[in-house]
Amino acid sequence: MNIEKFRETIARRIYVEEISQGEWADGIEECWKMEIEILSEDIPSTIEFLETECTADEYSWISEVLDDIVDKNPSSELVECYKSLMNKFPEECIKYNIAGVVEICENIIKWENDNGKK
Repeated sequence: MNIEKFRETIARRIYVEEISQGEWADGIEECWKMEIEILSEDIPSTIEFLETECTADEYSWISEVLDDIVDKNPSSELVECYKSLMNKFPEECIKYNIAGVVEICENIIKWENDNGKK
């Protein structure tokens, strides 16, 4: 995982949010696509990043795209790692409904296991 590129994308995402003053902007979707690409390219290194370097702010931004990452690359290890960080970042979990995101991801994994990959 390219951590520097990920952090640049998050900075861009924040910038787009600020200049659009909370309104929808195409740049948000572009940032999401970049995040998904970066975080999906090497799941083991993404898990390592989550376990060792991920900040609370980055954790919350990832929640916007985690279900898309899991849909693209179903990984129960990734979901369990992300879920395990709920204790480390409790404020973000409440503010951004991380439990709901994790539940969606667990359902994606369950569907994939029950029905086979797309």
